[in-house]
Amino acid sequence: MSSAYNKTQRNKSMFSTQNIVLASMGWGVLALLYFMLFSARIPDTDGIEKRAEWYVIGTNIFEAMAYLGAGILCLRNWRSAQIVSGRNVWLSIGIGMLSYFLGGIIFGYTEIALGKEPILSFADVFFVATYVLLGVGMVLAVASRRLTLDKWQWAIVLAIAILGSALAWLISSQPPQEAAKVAILTWEENTAAILNWFYIVSDVLLLVIASTLLLAFWGGRVSLSWRMIAAAAFSLYVADMWFKYATNWIPNYQSGEILEVFWVWSGVLFGLGAVLEHDASINRSRRAGGRKRT
Repeated sequence: MSSAYNKTQRNKSMFSTQNIVLASMGWGVLALLYFMLFSARIPDTDGIEKRAEWYVIGTNIFEAMAYLGAGILCLRNWRSAQIVSGRNVWLSIGIGMLSYFLGGIIFGYTEIALGKEPILSFADVFFVATYVLLGVGMVLAVASRRLTLDKWQWAIVLAIAILGSALAWLISSQPPQEAAKVAILTWEENTAAILNWFYIVSDVLLLVIASTLLLAFWGGRVSLSWRMIAAAAFSLYVADMWFKYATNWIPNYQSGEILEVFWVWSGVLFGLGAVLEHDASINRSRRAGGRKRT
């Protein structure tokens, strides 16, 4: 009986908030070092400089594990009846993280194993689901609170919306250079264009909603967790904007540029936001229980 109790205690200490935070931060730092140290292109047999296949596989692993971990941590919040922001918020965000994980796996398989340019693939189904679910989760979080932002806070949100939209339009509205174009069928081209604008609009909306949440929760007990969520939305925006710029303007673009580490950081930060809110909610519940007993 005591051995079972000790094993349970060890598992609890292993998955404590501090350990999860340290592991998440370590994963983000390792990803940055990996991108910085091994992203250089090397000449292939045909004379064209390419990144090593093992390196591209590694970037996909870093990204996949970040979103898988975030999904698990968000669903842990969903299972907790004590969570402050509401269980449905974290259910939606958690499923969104897992959708991004599956989309990334399919995207990587199409690009690496099949050797195809994944301009339009089955991965987009999961990516679209991710943006929808993240949007729903964040809107539910906003709806759970009475927004009493000051004028200067609304001005910040408006400025972020304008700057984010302007940058996204500047990057995506320009036609790609001839060398960066890929021969695809007309219906694929049209569908890819529609998806492209869907991702752009979704990125900007998530950035605006995350900024609003950050200001709405600022100074509260769970403000730190929503700072992480806002940083995660910003990281996702940076990575997506870079990818759109690179595929439009860089001839023969290959995955693995250093700015793509923001995709990994986005997953890490969503996970950090989940674990910090879980910890704050548990501590709040304990304090409330202690006051009732006294």
